[in-house]
This record gives sequence, structure tokens and C-alpha cells, in this order.
Amino acid sequence: MPVKFSFRLFCVFLLSFLLFPPLSLGDQVSSRENPIVRAVRKVSPAVVNISTSKLVERRANPFFPQENDDFFNRFFRDFFEPQKRQYVKNSLGSGVIIDSAHKYILTNHHVIVRASKIAITLANQQEFEAIVVGTDPESDLAVLKIETETPIPSITMGRSDDLMIGETVIAIGNPFGLSHTVTTGVISALNRSVRTESGIYHNFIQIDASINPGNSGGPLLNINGELIGINTAIYSGAEGIGFAIPIDRAKAIVSDLINYGRVHTAWLGITVQDLNENLIDYFHLPVKYGALITEILAGSPAKEKGLKRGDVITEIQKSKIKTSRDYYDHLSQHTANEIIHLGFFRNGKKQKIQIKAASFPPDLALDLAFERLGFRVDELNRSLARKYRLNEKEGLVIAAIKKGSQADSIGLAPGDIIRGINDLSVNTKEDFKKAIIRYRLKEKITVLIQRGWRIYSISFKM
Repeated sequence: MPVKFSFRLFCVFLLSFLLFPPLSLGDQVSSRENPIVRAVRKVSPAVVNISTSKLVERRANPFFPQENDDFFNRFFRDFFEPQKRQYVKNSLGSGVIIDSAHKYILTNHHVIVRASKIAITLANQQEFEAIVVGTDPESDLAVLKIETETPIPSITMGRSDDLMIGETVIAIGNPFGLSHTVTTGVISALNRSVRTESGIYHNFIQIDASINPGNSGGPLLNINGELIGINTAIYSGAEGIGFAIPIDRAKAIVSDLINYGRVHTAWLGITVQDLNENLIDYFHLPVKYGALITEILAGSPAKEKGLKRGDVITEIQKSKIKTSRDYYDHLSQHTANEIIHLGFFRNGKKQKIQIKAASFPPDLALDLAFERLGFRVDELNRSLARKYRLNEKEGLVIAAIKKGSQADSIGLAPGDIIRGINDLSVNTKEDFKKAIIRYRLKEKITVLIQRGWRIYSISFKM
């Protein structure tokens, strides 16, 4: 009886082995392969490591090399001429190849800003020196290019207008120099506004994974391995939270950076102001927020589409507009030739309109500066130098002050010299126009004014 039982048991095992053979090592690996693994394998060759070097200059104390005692630093600064010491500062970031034919790489502006040298390391450890094609601090995006005859892989572009909260996302980057680190998470929120030291950024994708220094500029992927955003470590106020720039926003910026080296910000040709209770009652508004149109320029996109003074804008691209500042901030997130969807109230009724944005006309820049800042400028020549008793031979001089303006109340006068606006040097009218156009949607700008031998930094409202 035991022999028969053993024989039957053997037959059962043999039949099981024949019908259900054990998985090979390859089959075991294949059974663990999921969409995340496939997406990472597909995209990793297009993710690059970015290493930057920049020359930094600091004042050195020759008598107190520790340089960490405030008392002694102040003492020697008062009695001795400080020496200058230069050193090279290195930093790391990430990027993603977006065009294999032209060798374009997309990353963050803050990853490469002021870098004297930019080195790119591919997934196969090949190294190249990169050049900057264009960069835009307002969107925190930059496009780089490498020169090589060797074919390189590029990423597949996705879209960000159909993202879902709770959707699985994948981030790849080089945090703390650890190359090709993969993190996963979900989309926590969309259209997030983030305030940083550099300003306010709108329409970010929020994810539930931290984006550390080194991750900046790397790709955010959907489960199919498509690029849906560019990770940015521009906000470090909390752990377990990360942000990415939507790829639909980035596409428009990249196109301008490649074609022009800079971004042509959207212009509709309208001026707006905040609402108050009296204006809300006067215009019979069912809501208590919005930006009131006070001026529309002839020939502008807004004029051609039929917008009128007195219309109240309450929405741009599905984002609520509560104040005039909201309007300018959101408009700065869009580029020329982009279709802008506006929601507005007219005679108490909600309406919607689509407007194709244009570039700001350069011929209007000087008038805009006179209206908002309160001064006109002229390029310095011998005649003006004699008139204002200036020793300088070149530069941009204030030629007229508007009465009652910001410049007038500050005490600026004809003969003062403009040296810069924000981070841009200004020496000619063309420089001045470019700066005004670039910063016209900002809440404030800083103008460097020279009077005599002194340089003053003066803040103006825009």
C-alpha cells in the first residue's frame, strides 16, 4: 500500500512539472517588469548630467584667514583695503535631450546661470562641452546644445493639458551627483503657484516626491515614458513636495529660445487695474474679483478681437484672475503667437474669447517707460556731456522728467545716467527698450542710476 501511494505521488509531481515547468531566470525577471521599469529603460539614455563651473570673487581678509568672525571682519574692513580672492564653484544638475538631430538639451535656467563652463555627461559616460542656445529666467528654462557626429537618443514629448491628480509620475535626475536616480510618485495638484526669492511662478505641476538639487532640469514622465514636465528644485520650503514646469508651457518657451535666443512674452495691448466695491457695483458684477480694463491700444490683438474699456477679466487659461497683478503675472507665463483664452464680464454677463497674442512693439517701449517710470532717455554724446557737465563719453542719460511721476518724486533729474535695469546692462536706447519690454509685466524693477561718482539702486513700480 505505501509503495502504491508513493508511486501515485511521484506521478502527480511529474505531471505538475510537465504542465507547470519552473520559471527560468529570464521569465522571473520578465514577470516583475512593470510599466515604470519599461518607461525608465526607454527614457534613461536621453537623460544627461550637467556639471557647471563658475568663477566666484570674494573679499579676503589677509590678517584673519578664518573669515568667520564678524567682529574682526568689520574691523579690518574699516582699516584695511580688502583683498579679492577668486575661486571656482562647481554645481550639478540634470537635463534631457529633446532633439537628437540638432543635439538640443532642455534644463533649468538656474542650473546654468552665470556658468563659465558647462559639461554634459551622457548615459554612456561620453562627455561634451555645451553652449547656451537661449535662457529665460522668468520661466526657469534654458536650452543647451552639444556638438557631436555621434547619434544620440532623445525623449518622446508628451502633453500636460490632460494630466490627472493622482496619476503616477516618474522623475529621473542626478540628486547630489548620484546619476540617473529614479523616483516615483503621483500628481498632487495642478496649476500651482509658487512664491520664491526670485518671484512667483504659476501653473506648476505639484508631485509628492522631493526634487533635490541635482534633480533640477531632469524629466518628469508619465507612465508611458513621455515627457510631461521639467523638474525644478527652485522651491525648497518643504520636504516631500516637488514641482515641475508643464511641458506644454515649456514647448512654447523652447521654440522662442531656439529661434531667437530669448522669449517673446505675450502682448494683448490692454492696461488693467484692481476693482473696488464702488466699481463692482457700477459694473453690476456678480463676482467680487477681476481686473478692470482701463485702456486698449489701437491695432492691438485685444482691440481687434473686440475687447472694450470697462470689461472685467476674471479668467486666463482657466486660472482665476483676482487682481491686476494676477493678470500681469499670468500673462507673463505665455508667449507671442499663443492662443490666450480669456473669461470676462461685460454688462454683468460672463463672456469668453480667444485672442492670438503678439510680441510687444519695440516702438512703444520708450513711451511705456515715460508713462510708468516717468523719464525719457537719450544716448550720451558730446553735446549732452557738455550740457550736463558729464565726464562720461558713453551711456544713456535721462533727458526729461514727467511731472508728478515716480522719477519726479524720487528726485531724478536730467543728466542722471542709466547704467542698468535689473540684471541687464544698459548703454544704448536699444538696450533700454529690450529691458523695458522684458520686465514690463513685473511688479517692480530696479534701475541703476549714476549721479557724479555714485551709483544708486532705485526701485520702480511697473
